[in-house]
Amino acid sequence: MSKLDPQKINNLVESIVAGYRVEPQEALKSFAQPKRDAIIRIILMLRELLFPEYYGQRHLVTTAIQYHIGDLLMHLHEQLHEQIILALEHRPNLNAVGSIADQADEIIYKFLSTIPELRSTIELDVQAAFDGDPAAVDKHEIILAYPGIFAISVYRMAHELHLLSVPLIPRIMTEYAHNVTGIDIHPGATIGKYFFIDHGTGVVIGETTTIGDNVKIYQGVTLGALSPREGQNLRGVKRHPTIEDNVTVYSGTSILGGNTVIGKGATIGSNVFLTKSVPAGTKVSIKIPELMFKGLSPDESSPEYMELDI
Repeated sequence: MSKLDPQKINNLVESIVAGYRVEPQEALKSFAQPKRDAIIRIILMLRELLFPEYYGQRHLVTTAIQYHIGDLLMHLHEQLHEQIILALEHRPNLNAVGSIADQADEIIYKFLSTIPELRSTIELDVQAAFDGDPAAVDKHEIILAYPGIFAISVYRMAHELHLLSVPLIPRIMTEYAHNVTGIDIHPGATIGKYFFIDHGTGVVIGETTTIGDNVKIYQGVTLGALSPREGQNLRGVKRHPTIEDNVTVYSGTSILGGNTVIGKGATIGSNVFLTKSVPAGTKVSIKIPELMFKGLSPDESSPEYMELDI
């Protein structure tokens, strides 16, 4: 049986606590931050508000659903108000007018007023997923099970808060979706309607990315920056690509750079590495690698057995 040494424990405590000692002003800043667990609860409440027929108290009659949505809005306002105040205290908007509490109220009402439009936009994303995936049985499956739709839905909510200059909270939201789905979409990205991410794991969409309407991307796609070496000196600079309407980008492809534009209707094949623009309607693919097959007859290892359809 182990024997506890009080002096050694005391020394460990002193050593660990010494690392916590910061300036009082910095300590106060660390407390004035939104709470991740509360933000996750807000995401789930917003999801219920967007799709009450799928989440929360489903199958409500018309009169009951009005009461339920009203009650849900009041709870959302309360939760959002507390967390937005913390966010604004953490990173105040020096140009804003009125108290932080008044600023929070104004932000909340503007944000909640976007819910009908958000629902319509996300319904188009669901339609894009159904139209684009022959494995989808119906839209119910997509809403309830597809990681791409969850990640896109959280992004669209976070993006609205980002447009309202809410600090930190939008990033916590999209990083939660990233943690759950493996899909990393920065809330600052601009994404058009009828957007579909198939499979999704490993997708990265950077802050200054612009994506048009009717775009489809597959797992492992990176829409990133050419080089982050200059760090904060690049803040506010267009660092990520523009993907125009009706583009398809297949798995494992990286498209990098703020000046890189993928033109309308282009198709980018798997495992392509692009740092320059592509004209509209272009198909881009890499050459099929030369494969070696051991133990096969010459006929079985001939090129026709290795053709790929992208």
